[in-house]
Amino acid sequence: MAGRDEDFEGDLLQELLWAYGPCGQEDAVREVCRRELGPYADELWTDAAGNLVATFGGTEGGAPAVRVLAHLDELSMLVKRVEPDGTLRLTPLGTMYPANFGLGPVAVLGDNETLCGVLALGSEHTTQESERIWRTKPDQGDKALDWPDVYVFAGLEPDQQAKSGIGPGTRVCIDRSKRDLIEVGDYVGCYFMDDRAAVLALLLLARRIHRTGRRPAGDLYLVFTANEEVGGVGAAYACRTLPGEVTLAVEVGPTEAEYGTTVAGGPIIAYSDAQCVYDKAVADRLCVIARDLGHAPQAAVLGAFESDASHTKAAGLSPRAGLLCLPTLSTHGYEVIARAAIAAVTDVLMDFVVHR
Repeated sequence: MAGRDEDFEGDLLQELLWAYGPCGQEDAVREVCRRELGPYADELWTDAAGNLVATFGGTEGGAPAVRVLAHLDELSMLVKRVEPDGTLRLTPLGTMYPANFGLGPVAVLGDNETLCGVLALGSEHTTQESERIWRTKPDQGDKALDWPDVYVFAGLEPDQQAKSGIGPGTRVCIDRSKRDLIEVGDYVGCYFMDDRAAVLALLLLARRIHRTGRRPAGDLYLVFTANEEVGGVGAAYACRTLPGEVTLAVEVGPTEAEYGTTVAGGPIIAYSDAQCVYDKAVADRLCVIARDLGHAPQAAVLGAFESDASHTKAAGLSPRAGLLCLPTLSTHGYEVIARAAIAAVTDVLMDFVVHR
């Protein structure tokens, strides 16, 4: 999708959304980022945890380094076992239920080839003899659909799947056919804005630093992290091995009445989440920057939310931490953001890393 706005970069966002990036197997997304960062970063490497790290040297000796993080991985599934009939039983990688993405096509990322499968429940035209299906019917058991209720039909016998490198531990992703970016008025929607929209903001930040020649005071580390959805694993390694006293995560942010946030509003700046209380000075500064830029910041105290930054602060791996979010409708579902949200977050990031 070509963006209507010069600063939207819809085609690049679409490329990021099409790339499969299950936890621990983020290679395709990482390579897109590596290609985009190559012309701009002073140094660029992949660390032992699978994080892609881009550095931008500071202009003031002794100024503290800053780490800005967005995660490469997406909500996905893991093959738990292969049944005798060839169907695949799954467990989730991240916090979600089958209903978050719905029944339908999935990509089974075998070691030797990627196969198309179908996430299925079974026929609704069944009685209580088919208990697994019966109990999920709204007019019968009315039980929420969960992972033990569904399976993947891949159309192959177990020995054929084994030749494709499919077995316990194989990653399963929502198929590319369900990952087209759509336009909804002044908004865009797709699965996996979490965290591809934030990844795009970091890529645009790198481009802007290079093109404007405005450098950070201290060294800047842009870290595209692995395994965020399963506990911030990549971020923990990055914060243990890279310099820096401040860690800023860039994420999607929930827009709900309980937080006083809306998808039409400006960047969400968190003061706490389920893992930690963010540093007030960091959050206050983000709010001031956003307000001065005319982006109407939304301060929020988040409940059922975690980020790379809160995981690292809670683990004692970052003395100070902050969270900057793109306001997002239906987080961990079919996610919708304003077209202007990525540019607004990029603006705030630029001022945050350059004027310190």
